[in-house]
Parts: sequence; structure tokens; C-alpha cells
Amino acid sequence: MKLKSGLPYSLLRYGLMYEYPKLERDIRTDVLIMGAGISGALASYRLSRHGIDHIVVDARTVGLGSTCASTSLLQYELDTPVCDLIKLTGKAKAEQVYHCCREAIYEILDIAKKVGTKDAAQKSSLYFAARKKDIAFLTREYKARKEAGFEVSLHTAAGLKKRAGIKASAGIISRDAAQIDSYLLTHSLHQFAIRKGAQVYDRSEITGIDHHRLGVRARMANGTTIRAKQIIYACGYEVSRYISKPIVKLSSTFVLASEPISAKHPFLKEDLLYWNTAHPYLYMRTTPDRRILVGGRDLPWSKAVEDETILKRRTKLLLSDFQKTFPQIPFIPEFSWSGVFGSTKDGMPYIGTYKGKPNSYFALGYGGNGIVFSQVAANIITDAIAGKKNKLKNLFLFDRN
Repeated sequence: MKLKSGLPYSLLRYGLMYEYPKLERDIRTDVLIMGAGISGALASYRLSRHGIDHIVVDARTVGLGSTCASTSLLQYELDTPVCDLIKLTGKAKAEQVYHCCREAIYEILDIAKKVGTKDAAQKSSLYFAARKKDIAFLTREYKARKEAGFEVSLHTAAGLKKRAGIKASAGIISRDAAQIDSYLLTHSLHQFAIRKGAQVYDRSEITGIDHHRLGVRARMANGTTIRAKQIIYACGYEVSRYISKPIVKLSSTFVLASEPISAKHPFLKEDLLYWNTAHPYLYMRTTPDRRILVGGRDLPWSKAVEDETILKRRTKLLLSDFQKTFPQIPFIPEFSWSGVFGSTKDGMPYIGTYKGKPNSYFALGYGGNGIVFSQVAANIITDAIAGKKNKLKNLFLFDRN
């Protein structure tokens, strides 16, 4: 599956950072991580911190799937608002999900610091009304978050104009958010794990996996095999061939990057991530080199989405969306791209074991805050492998529906 098209900002800025070998021999390990993107990298980091022997294998060059296409907004908010999630799961569970995502944001910032990733910053998040009729919904959502113990504030149109320079009817500002560069962090995590003894292989395709009572055997396209006691599936949207029931809906999201912007504009003075109540929603952030990334205008994923003509059309619409929201800021487009993401019925990830797949764990951080979910998954799965208790272990199971 092609997980991106166009020219992602992260890949253009950092290029091909490190060279990883192909796996060209039979090998044994305690844990095999399938997937070397951000999900696999966070899992590898946690295993390394616990001294657990493991290898990481990816069919692509490291980071060149959805990881480099991500705009890397870190938010505790799911695609399903907490006031709606409460109706689906109950108040206690919904609030627990939101709080564990909040904790994961600060864990990621701490990890980024430990592995030397500079492009990471704590932010606040502005969730603003796409239409006037969304004010009532935002009021309900604000009350639900406030009651759940989150540090949030509700703003009117005048307040938002003064606070954030944005043209919108209302909005919620949440204190707890962040941004990173997931491509840069992925490589930093792998380099840390390699120094701790992990092995990372790319351009090494696994064509089949046999599960048995004592472990797993992965068969490679070149005829070699990997034998492991356990496997972590961290290959994201391509995991569907290993799961018998449909669990995710795939979409393509589109992103437009500006030329560097002057410092005098309010958008760049505010320490905020922006997203709105539209379906699909518009999302925006700045970069360390003073660009603006604008994303959204999602379409159901299909081969047709890979058409460059569609990319041009969607990014033209994104430019219009931005100009309506920030009419005072000149936005000169420089490059654009699209990436694949997955959504679930309740907006939550799938983390843990799956019936019929012994000795395996799944780290499937679907949704708009998939990187945050990947950190949650790394914690849950590593604790399970290490024989430690984790209070979240039953929160994101496959049979929750």
C-alpha cells in the first residue's frame, strides 16, 4: 500500500538520515517488532529501556511510510469528543482514555529530550468552531473536559481574535498539547535502541507469519526466516491482512506547507495547535523554521487519491480554508503531500492481543492522535512482555465493541 504522495516537509528538511541494513540471514530474537515507523520505534525504545532483546524489521526504508507524512500534532483529544465518547463507553472509561493520552504527550516530550530530538515543543491546543451552530457543541465539550479535570478555557469570537488572531465563533483552548517531528524522532529512537543492542532492518519484507505455542516464525521475501518468542505488530494500516475482521476505515489526508512567514503575524506568536469542528476537520501548526502546515480535506482512501491532480485540487482548497480563517496572514504555498490514516468507530486504537494469534501483540494507534496512541501502546505491550501490571491493559482490546 502506498502511504504517501507528494513531498512531505519532514523528508525534505531532514532527508535520508541513517542507513539501516537489509536482513539477509536467518535470525532469532526474543521479540520481533514488525514496522519501523513511529509506532515500532516507540515500542523499541521501551523494550530497550527494559533490556529486552529484540529486532525491528520494515519492508520500506525507515520512516518513509505514514511517519514522514504525519504533521505530528500531539493532543489528548480523540477524533471522538469526550462528550460523545462518554455516551459510547461510559463516563469513567472515556475520562480514563483522555487522561492516559494526556500523560502520553508528556512522556513523548520527555523521551524526545532523552534521545536528543530537538524538534519537540509543548503547546496548547485550540479547538474552534467551523460554523456558528457548533457553539452549543463546544459548550458541552468544554463542560465535559472541565468536569474530567482538564485545564481548559472557553472563548468567544472576540476572545479568539484577541488571543489567537483567528476568525471563529468560539473555541476551547486546552493547555496540554505538543508537537514533534515524528520522522526525526523515529530515527532518534532507533539510534538509541541500536546503542542498547537492538537490531533494525529495513527494505526487508515479511511475507508470512506462523504462530505456534512457543513463539512465531516470520518468513521473508528473500527466503530467510526470523524466529521470535513474541511479535509486536506495529505496521499500522497494512496490518489488515493479519486481522480477520474489519477494524479500520482508511482515508487520505492532505497537507500544504507555506514558505517561511514573517514573525509579525499573530498566528506565529501564539503557542498553539489549531483544529476545528468540521468533518473532516481542518488542522494547523507552525514549524521551527516558521512555516505553517495546514491539513485536512480528507477523502476515502483509494488508488485514485494517489493522483497528483487530486493532490493539487485538495491543497488549493486547504489554501482557501486557511485564508478564510486567517485573512490577515499571507500564505505562499511551497509544497504539499498526502498521507494515509485510519479511523475506528469509537476513535480509539487497538492495543493488545488478538484471538488466534498466540505470542503476539498489536500496536495500532489509529486516529488523528495516532502518535500519542503509539506511546500508550508501547507502555502497555512492554509491561505485558516484562510481566508487569498495567492499569490500561484492557482499555483498547479488539473485543471491546
